[in-house]
Amino acid sequence: METGRRTLRTAPAATPAPHTVPAAAGATSATAPPSTAEPASNTALYADPAWTEGVDWVRRSRRHPADAPGTTGRAPFPRTTVIAPHGGGIEGGTSELCLATAGYDPADLRPTPPAGPLHDFWMFEGLMSSGNSGLHVTSTHCDDTVARSLCAGSLNVLSLHGCRPEQAGLEPGAAAVLVGGLDPAFRRYLVEEFTAAGIRAVTAAGEEEIAGVSPDNICNRTLLGMGAQLEMTTALRAAMFAEGKNTLATRATNLLPFFWTFVGATRRAIARVEAGRSGP
Repeated sequence: METGRRTLRTAPAATPAPHTVPAAAGATSATAPPSTAEPASNTALYADPAWTEGVDWVRRSRRHPADAPGTTGRAPFPRTTVIAPHGGGIEGGTSELCLATAGYDPADLRPTPPAGPLHDFWMFEGLMSSGNSGLHVTSTHCDDTVARSLCAGSLNVLSLHGCRPEQAGLEPGAAAVLVGGLDPAFRRYLVEEFTAAGIRAVTAAGEEEIAGVSPDNICNRTLLGMGAQLEMTTALRAAMFAEGKNTLATRATNLLPFFWTFVGATRRAIARVEAGRSGP
């Protein structure tokens, strides 16, 4: 569930599993204790004794070796990293979209057919049965060491988020994706590919969190100092999963065709921006 933190104006062959810190044996997701303030950073959240890694939250990532099968354009710079800073139960659906956009099936982490390029990825995920919004760290304060390392070594970064329509200045129930970040070419390709796929895409403007225009935003901490950010409304993400199966435990195995339509458009935009860049 998204927090009420933001408002803005809008303008008219198996692969090894990624690194995961698993839950302890027999552990179950807890309910977060009451929180009066958003964590100041990932570092602060990780040090908070109120939550336990592997039980309440988890990090997953993969950095592909330069010669990994299925990767393209790995030298001299990694081309693209896909991230979901608020995955799992924080902003539902963003974990599954992160994995699929990076080239993996969210259900079993195998490369998705047809064969295509694999991208580095990083996710922070809430695992609790409720209260996951207390784990939300603003993108400008994301200081996870692996996340920053991956982004700083990539030409392009795509950050995936969820929002409510009212946070985005849209009408109630709107199904849309807001495209932000400091990379104008990446933004343009994303809007064009979503529109061609029949997906409502709006260029984000106004308040920084959804527009993604701060240089400190994790999506812009790239080799080029710019990246792209997607904010997907609740209704848009709900349309990607089978009715009644849009939960932390069931989403990955109940993907609807629209999920892959969205992923396909996103990956085409990534391919276009990669084709135009060879280095900083």
